[in-house]
Amino acid sequence: MTALNPAGWRPEMHGAGGAADTATFTGNRALMLEEPLIFEIGSTATTGVDFDEAAPAADLGALMRRDPIGLPGLSESETVRHYTRLSRQNYAIDLGLFPLGSCTMKHNPRLNEKVARMPGFADVHPLQPQETVQGALAVINELAVWLIELTGMYGVAMSPKAGAHGELCGILCIKAALEARGEDRRVLLVPESAHGTNPATAAFAGFTVEDIPGTAEGRVDLAALKARLGPDVAGVMITNPNTCGLFERDMKAISDAVHAVGGYVYCDGANFNAIVGKVRPGDLGIDAMHINLHKTFSTPHGGGGPGSGPVVLSKALAPYGPIPYSARYADGSFKLIEEENAGAEHPDTFGRMTAFHGQMGMFTRALTYILSHGADGLKQVAEDAVLNANYILRSLEDVLDAPFAASGPCMHEALFSDRGLAEGFSTLDIAKGLIDEGYHPMTVYFPLVVHGAMLVEPTETESKAVLDQFVGALRSIALRAKNGDPALKSAPHFAPRARLDETLAARKPVLRWED
Repeated sequence: MTALNPAGWRPEMHGAGGAADTATFTGNRALMLEEPLIFEIGSTATTGVDFDEAAPAADLGALMRRDPIGLPGLSESETVRHYTRLSRQNYAIDLGLFPLGSCTMKHNPRLNEKVARMPGFADVHPLQPQETVQGALAVINELAVWLIELTGMYGVAMSPKAGAHGELCGILCIKAALEARGEDRRVLLVPESAHGTNPATAAFAGFTVEDIPGTAEGRVDLAALKARLGPDVAGVMITNPNTCGLFERDMKAISDAVHAVGGYVYCDGANFNAIVGKVRPGDLGIDAMHINLHKTFSTPHGGGGPGSGPVVLSKALAPYGPIPYSARYADGSFKLIEEENAGAEHPDTFGRMTAFHGQMGMFTRALTYILSHGADGLKQVAEDAVLNANYILRSLEDVLDAPFAASGPCMHEALFSDRGLAEGFSTLDIAKGLIDEGYHPMTVYFPLVVHGAMLVEPTETESKAVLDQFVGALRSIALRAKNGDPALKSAPHFAPRARLDETLAARKPVLRWED
């Protein structure tokens, strides 16, 4: 290990350079605290907890650890301080606008959290007898009714744990429906404007994926899709609104064409926030669509979960949906339909997606959000989300290239590219410059159909004042990039770390400092 001062600070840990980076003994800059690696705080020779000596368990055999694990030991206070200091370096929706596009980051009202923590919701256990969790089952059923009503669909599977899991659920429903008809269709068509998980899901389910090109205005090429339809096509997976931030105006025509050849239509509903209360996917001929509760109904997002991706189903696919599902009976009671009673009440199910019924905390938060807004409030959510995105688009199209600005109003997100920047400047420089301005960067280099793509989704939860500040920051960075400001090439300058070699960091991460 290299020799460290008591605070674990080295000048070379600060890559931005300049006197401000080496002005303090500790490396701290006022309340921005320098945090060394955990190996530099503790020692592998100590532990933070004392255990009595114990004889090794004789039954572990080959599983017995025989070599030191090599992790540093920290006291409780050192551990708490370490992770608290790291948390101060995180950006979060509670700190400011989170401009990620195609990955909606909207405010989670604290009312949702209060209700989710109520006794009977927070402490419910999936193995409790059903008669003791009737209130929880009622919440699941009520949320299901709302999702069916808002989408104009026939049924809903509540158990999928996330968006991609929901995609798989919908595709397995399609697969089961085709098998019930005795057909072996092996091709799923996926437009280039779809989310990247769509082709991955189709391939995972055993289908062959074929691309459908987009038009110059960023929408599905209807003629190309119709030309490819045939008896081998199981269906189409389409994202609407799509990843170019545009509503697919030919959605009904697409559905009609796919149905005419015996296929099914799967819609990626990740962007439902832009159309909830305004458009019902069922009216557009869609057979299955997953709904990311965190993107539309404000359940927490990020950190690995817990996710929730209910899948609404058309009348044609509902019989093949997964178990378990919640059923309400004439006497007002609720029951989960499981394997033992699926034969009588849900005989065509393709099976089980997950061990239990779903994410109770996410269901409770989503239903709280829906009931607190009401039907008119949810409609306003979509209207305000679209208004905010178009405000971003029109406020920046004079300084950033907006490839589909002429395609009509955008929906949930504004799409820009790095075209027109000074020689040698790219989307990455814009993103790094935003960090210095105090923002998490927008989604970059996606969708792939746009070179140097920059996706910004402000959602409906941001005020005009917040948007104006973000627009001002992004305009200033764009102008610097257009004018070739050399300082932008080494941004960020004010973050705890300067610009890293991200490829090298991903492939060869350094977990401890050595000579």
